[in-house]
Formats: sequence, C-alpha cells, structure tokens
Amino acid sequence: MTDVLLKVENLKKYFPVSGGFFGKKVGEIKAVDDISFAVHKGETLGIVGESGCGKSTVGRMLMRLLEPTDGKVIFDGAELTSLSSTEMRKMRRELQMVFQDPFASLNPRHTIEKILEEPLIVHNLGNSKERKVKVAEMLEKVGLSSYHAKRYPHQFSGGQRQRIGIARALMTKPKLIIADEPVSALDVSIQSQVLNLLEDLQNEFGLTYIFIAHDLGVVRHISDRVGVMYLGRLVELCNGDSLYEEPLHPYTKALLDAVPIPDPSAKKEKELLKGEIPSAANPPIGCAFHTRCSACMDICKMEKPIWKEIKQDHYVACHLYND
Repeated sequence: MTDVLLKVENLKKYFPVSGGFFGKKVGEIKAVDDISFAVHKGETLGIVGESGCGKSTVGRMLMRLLEPTDGKVIFDGAELTSLSSTEMRKMRRELQMVFQDPFASLNPRHTIEKILEEPLIVHNLGNSKERKVKVAEMLEKVGLSSYHAKRYPHQFSGGQRQRIGIARALMTKPKLIIADEPVSALDVSIQSQVLNLLEDLQNEFGLTYIFIAHDLGVVRHISDRVGVMYLGRLVELCNGDSLYEEPLHPYTKALLDAVPIPDPSAKKEKELLKGEIPSAANPPIGCAFHTRCSACMDICKMEKPIWKEIKQDHYVACHLYND
C-alpha cells in the first residue's frame, strides 16, 4: 500500500483563552500540538485516546470545519489549508464526515429524502428525478428501505439515524470518510452492525476511512493501522496487530491494560495510571505523559521526545527508544 491519499504535516490547533476586564488573550489551549501522519488509499486509520485528547479536533481540521493554527493537510495532491472557502466547498465532495451524534447532525425539520438530496444539490449532481433515484438506492445500501425517505429523523432509532448519516456521507461518492466516534452513542448490539456496514461499504466503494474512537475493541475490529493520542500529541502509530501485541509507548500499554478481560480466572499484571490528565492550557514541559509515566526519566521532564520510526512502519514518540 504505497498510494498516499492524505498527508498531515505538523498540524496544530490552539484555542485562545480570554480573561481580565477587557477580555484580552491570557493563554491558549493546545488542543492539537504538532502531529503528523499519512493515510493510504483503501485503508482504515484508527485514532484513539482519552476524552479531550484532541482526536475529534483533528477530524474537524481535516474537513476545515476548524481552521488549523499551523501545519499542512495535503489531500490527493491538494493542500487544503491554502484553499479558499469556495474551493474547499468543492473539495468536500471528495471527503465527507460521519458525526458522533446521529440526531444532532440531522436537521429535524427535513425529511430523510431532503437530507440525502442536499449534498447532490450543493454539488450540482443530477436532476431532480436522478437525485430521488440515488436517494432510494443509497437507503437500500445502508440497510434501510426506500419508503423511509418520506419520514423525519425523530421517527428512527439511533442505529437507523447513524445509517442515514453514513448514507449522506456517501451521496457524493467521496474518496475519504472521517468517522468521528460513529458508534459510541449506540447500543453494543447495534455497534457491530454499523461497523460491519462500514466495512461492506468500504469494500464496495473503495473507501478510505479515518476512524476516531476511544474504544480500543472497536478500533481493533475495523482498523488497519492505529494512532494513539495523548494531550494533543500522537505518541504511537503502527498497524493494529503490532499495537495490540507489542505496544511500545507506556501510555499505549496502560490503555491496553485498562481493557477488561472476559475471563474471571485470568490473572495479568496491570499497570494502572496514576494522577490526573494535565490541562491542555498548561501542558507539561518535555513529554506530555511524564507526569503519569512509571518509566519517567530526567530527560522526559526537559525535552519533547522525537517522533521516529522504531521498527518498520512503527512510530513512537518516547525517550525510552532514543539513543
């Protein structure tokens, strides 16, 4: 897999913090702090981490729903960060997003037909008759029926609404879909159905996914490669099997140790994290994880670790693996 569809270079997002009588800027929240990665055509890249680590912010910056503070996003040869709003609107035909809350992301006043037709109208695809045929076809693809088109979002269950969100993302035949925790609001029994649907659609349409989640089990099921984020930074990135069988970063090991084993007789030495996650408004100097790391050394408190390839296609930012 050599074709790179998306390349992210040194991406940052700092939100200003205001204070005082005049509301001046008194600081900034480093939601995403200098991350780089690439996504190949046809693969699924999972991004995991605790709540508040910046993974959803990354997804929204890739779509330019949030403007990056610094860095580059290169999609299919085009640098998205330098496009005008009109050019970016045209580019969104090629990259779409599935949001976490399937109810909040659907307009309650519009029928499903109107919701699914809207991307086609925005991008001038087909006439009215062709658009209605496309809506009916796409509803069937995601496991619903064409007669559902005349209903409203409140008439569907959570799992059905998420299928509608997936159908909307597919209407323009995009190359890349960014799925921002698409199953976290659903029952466990429905989660597997939606994950299987995403895999089937990927095979049928040749899609590329960025799958954002906090559930390591879900990510393992669907991802080819997995990136682990902590406090706005990527700490490890490799293929799924390597991450689960041989994690290198202490934070990744602690995350995997926190996953319950469905066997009461199984005994495993677990490394439990201590302390609280530092504030993104005042992140620690050096390695962001050093305040909770059992392998912390003096250099960890002073210098930010280098993002480097330790093994083939296995990247880690940790002083344990620096010379």
